Amino acid sequence: MSTEESRHVYRLHSTLELPLEDLHDHIDEATYPDGVSDVEITRRNNTLILKAVAEDETVSKYTPTAQLKASVTENRVYEEDPDERHNSFRWDEDEEDEIESELVEFAAFKGDRETVLQNSLLQYEMFLVLCEIAEAAEKGTLTAIAEYDGELEATRIVEGEPRPADIEVVEGPRDHSSSQGGVNWRDNKFISD
Repeated sequence: MSTEESRHVYRLHSTLELPLEDLHDHIDEATYPDGVSDVEITRRNNTLILKAVAEDETVSKYTPTAQLKASVTENRVYEEDPDERHNSFRWDEDEEDEIESELVEFAAFKGDRETVLQNSLLQYEMFLVLCEIAEAAEKGTLTAIAEYDGELEATRIVEGEPRPADIEVVEGPRDHSSSQGGVNWRDNKFISD
């Protein structure tokens, strides 16, 4: 896996949510990036793990490949938006009709890189899988900075739609030593011996 050296995900933040059923359908129909032959889905209580299966057969079965981690939550989904129903003016109704709803399980990919994307082997490839999931999700945002062949690339997907993204350096390394800008605790007249 010589390409592993030139592909990294440095920063990642995700607030993605999508119905668990939609996620399973997406993974079943997905075309995986080079290096990944399949994605195994495992559920442990309320945690969902999507693990990359390497195409390279020389990778030991004991070598941990990259995995995506999501929490599973149950949300009530209403047929009609309850807020819109309360805002509508109705003359003839004395009692409110019950709004049709059902409990739906959602996969929530929420957190930073170490929380959502784990292990380094095939990490970039699983990041690409996460980007495809982000485009299938109707709710949430994915932002990331990754390196591919020595070039940094910014990714931003909002509510299933890829958006323009730039990398901006906000604060660089300081040229002066840290003792010049900080408090010298050893010679502080307010601290007594």
